[in-house]
Amino acid sequence: MKTVTGRRYAVLVVLGLSLALPARARAQDTGDLGIALGAKPPAVTIEDLDGRPVDLGQIVGKKPVLFEFWATWCPLCEALLPKLEAAHARYGSQMDFVAVAVAINQSQSSVKRHLALHPIPFRFLWDSNGNAVRAFQAPSTSYVVVLDASGKVAYTGSGDEQDIDAAVRRVVTAN
Repeated sequence: MKTVTGRRYAVLVVLGLSLALPARARAQDTGDLGIALGAKPPAVTIEDLDGRPVDLGQIVGKKPVLFEFWATWCPLCEALLPKLEAAHARYGSQMDFVAVAVAINQSQSSVKRHLALHPIPFRFLWDSNGNAVRAFQAPSTSYVVVLDASGKVAYTGSGDEQDIDAAVRRVVTAN
């Protein structure tokens, strides 16, 4: 019988719980879960979809950035996508949008195949060993973190009913 490691088990439990929450609860700021508002996430290195290292510290602190912790199999991510695409169309020249593909039940090649069939206009990165998940304390997929231009957390939220436009507008107009 296959055993599940402690870290993987915790991630699976949190993902399951986040999907079981009512829609209104899923749309709320994450409160005690996830990285704290005002915090600066630690610089970590993950990969692009071709396996090349990407230092998130090179992205953070230059202009506002939105990170979404994402998976091909995540129904909340799919439901949130129109809001993210609309915000990207409106504010994409003023801030970066980065999807962090989590390495749970998907591979780099499955993410690439998905994006070939369903293009999404953001930069996609691959979190092969959970470095970004741990750094941002991501409680689930569909978890969004918006950083201001100085690299501080200005917004966190999870679920498909987040007001992405308002969260992004706040950091763009603050510049």
